[in-house]
Amino acid sequence: MSEPNNVVVASSNYGSQQRPVRNNNGAGTRKRRTFLGYLALMGPAFVVGAWQFGPGNLTTAVQAGSRYGYSLLWVIAISTILMIFFTDMSVRFGLSSPSSLITAIKDHLGKATGIAAGFGVFGITLMFSVGNAVGSGLGLSMVFGGSPILWTVICTAGVGLILAFRNVYGIVEKALLVIVALMAVAFIASAVIAKPDWYQSAAGLVPQLPAGSEILVVALVGTNFSINAAFYNSYGIKENARSRADYRDITLVDTIPGIVAPGIMTALVIMVSAAVLGSTGSQAGTINGLAAIFEPLAGPVGTVIFALGLSGAAFSSMIANATAGGTMMSDALGKGSKSGSPTARIVTGLILAFGLLVTLAFQSSPVGLIVIAQSLTVLIAPLLGVLLVLMANNVHVMGELRNRWWHNLFGLLGLVAIIASSVRLISVLLS
Repeated sequence: MSEPNNVVVASSNYGSQQRPVRNNNGAGTRKRRTFLGYLALMGPAFVVGAWQFGPGNLTTAVQAGSRYGYSLLWVIAISTILMIFFTDMSVRFGLSSPSSLITAIKDHLGKATGIAAGFGVFGITLMFSVGNAVGSGLGLSMVFGGSPILWTVICTAGVGLILAFRNVYGIVEKALLVIVALMAVAFIASAVIAKPDWYQSAAGLVPQLPAGSEILVVALVGTNFSINAAFYNSYGIKENARSRADYRDITLVDTIPGIVAPGIMTALVIMVSAAVLGSTGSQAGTINGLAAIFEPLAGPVGTVIFALGLSGAAFSSMIANATAGGTMMSDALGKGSKSGSPTARIVTGLILAFGLLVTLAFQSSPVGLIVIAQSLTVLIAPLLGVLLVLMANNVHVMGELRNRWWHNLFGLLGLVAIIASSVRLISVLLS
């Protein structure tokens, strides 16, 4: 299934100029693009990043910084690198395969395996929906006042309205690009206010495991090395009808920045938490403690900045999470692999409803609930990781875009990390 060697003429769509550029890396013929042409390629990985960088990610990062200072920053750095490689596998699959990822798994690895993958992703999205619901209500209540529960209901209804549009994925993609940009500004501003210790931050990139941090490390891995999100990236590639000739440009303007951005924001949250809460000996174990993260240093202004970031993280993750879960569950059931299919819309609604209902039922300790929910996702991730690596190595599907040895090396490291996290989580739960 290798690409032909003849030179083709690039389309003028999305700002591409009609000048052929030969590319011999197995990805077809590259298009010479204008600036707008490059911007048009941005999207799928930012949807993945928005899903990954939700309130669960934010909450575990706050706890990491407030409890252990800068010492767990290495988890974010390693998770981001591994996430790039797994997202890249998903990109190459989306460019190579004529069918969706779960459909191809059913065709090549057995129907039961594909269905299990779809149900696995659905289970993960249910877990994430809890943190999204809690975080959305909390963030907006901090900014505008009122009950967090009321704001959770409003946010859930708002996301449901967005997902009711005909061109669901296109609207989601554009909305999340804007939200991610705004979140980046908010968290950079937070770091400026908090003035973290940059020398200690650099020292935190050296792997270490403080006593009692095991379950939090598992939660950080589960939220930052989000295999389920990487798994979904191929669906975004399909929705946008990308071609193999786009591969290198997609890597440069979408895959790498789309995954690095949430990694940097998570690291900033840990650093700010270490600077503010760590210096006072406080911990963000409750909603009130989380809401007041910046107040000791910056007063109400810092709190509002953090609240805006939290709201953006929750709202963007709520949109991406529900869309991805609905799409892949619909695909597993053989009811269509597009986000706008009737089954996908129904499952999306169920995911949103689950997050809302659990939030209403467990109001006493939502931060602890978020950490547990994010940790449990690690139990399902190994299956998805193995399936993604197997499909990325399938020469009949991937052709010249199949995994090379360095892809498999980082794939193996990622699988070892996620399986080790799963084993550790199981031992903690059973102890």
